[in-house]
Amino acid sequence: MARPLTVALVAGEASGDILGSGLMQALRSQHPDVEFVGIGGPRMEAQGLKPYFPMERLAVMGLVEVLGRLPELLARRKRLLKTFLDLRPDVFIGIDAPDFNLDLALRLRRNGIKTVHYVSPSVWAWRQKRVLKIRDACDLMLTLFPFEAKFYDEHQVSVRFVGHPLADTIPLAPDRVAARDALNLPQEGSIVALMPGSRGGEVGRLGELFIAAADRLRSMRPGIRFVVPCANPERRAQLEQMLVGRDLPLTLLDGRSHEALAACNAVLIASGTATLEALLYKRPMVVAYSVAPLTFRILKRMVRSPYVALPNLLAQRLLVPELLQDAATPEAMAQLLSPLLDNGDVQTEGFDAIHRTLRCDASNEAASAVLELVRAS
Repeated sequence: MARPLTVALVAGEASGDILGSGLMQALRSQHPDVEFVGIGGPRMEAQGLKPYFPMERLAVMGLVEVLGRLPELLARRKRLLKTFLDLRPDVFIGIDAPDFNLDLALRLRRNGIKTVHYVSPSVWAWRQKRVLKIRDACDLMLTLFPFEAKFYDEHQVSVRFVGHPLADTIPLAPDRVAARDALNLPQEGSIVALMPGSRGGEVGRLGELFIAAADRLRSMRPGIRFVVPCANPERRAQLEQMLVGRDLPLTLLDGRSHEALAACNAVLIASGTATLEALLYKRPMVVAYSVAPLTFRILKRMVRSPYVALPNLLAQRLLVPELLQDAATPEAMAQLLSPLLDNGDVQTEGFDAIHRTLRCDASNEAASAVLELVRAS
């Protein structure tokens, strides 16, 4: 009796877990006799993934910060490579985490295993020579954004633009009234969502800055309220500590970031996938980010793209303000946020067109591309 289609996947953080679970569900829908192995989070495990070790062991942020974890990461990748070579899955799918997954994919492909990378690294922005390694490592690149697919086409990498799953699930016209009801927030008055990131390091660098910006914004607009969705209990505890001694009309939420975005009038947000979510919810935003000083100096020399925030990359122009590193001051955040509460439409008028471009039934598109690759072998 033939074995089921065996798909190996490796996701390194929560966003990859979301993408991976959607892809797994679509693969099973299109090819019911399938088995999943590898690394993922709770969503991927709920879809039947048999994990080899916890996904959290791969989650690390920054260039300098990874150095302390490097021996463990290299050892885990070596063991995972041996496991996959012994198993010989029909296809390996690396989901984001390029520094970990692309080396793994390169060695698997050299041993005759089909390889897919889902979510392009920012190769178009910095370290562009990585595209040569990607061409060697991947039978297929699946991109979430059209400008990425264009870059790979120009560099002779097999690519499929599949759209973004968030664009499929987030409604084109979000319901602010229903969201405020669900969160027990008043229907009247302005609400700003503060979203300083999901990692401890991000919240450590941005949390107090965001709270100080909220203080300044409140002095400018006395009736304003704030909501802060917390990614997990650890981030909530971190933020609660930062709020000690402050008197802010602020509601901490356990998760529920999408409801917070639907409920608010504007967002102060860390650069990352959450900025795409804010765009899809059609909410005006100010984007901020801060990393270790040495990491920032290195990146500043290497990054070629004029933009950091996804809305700006998608629009190919400065659509939303970016406050990076020393520019990310509470005063600058408050000054940029305040006018958005009155005239946010000036910023968001192009958001709907971007949303529709990304609405491609991404998980099913990605699953179809993977199965076409497997069947072609």
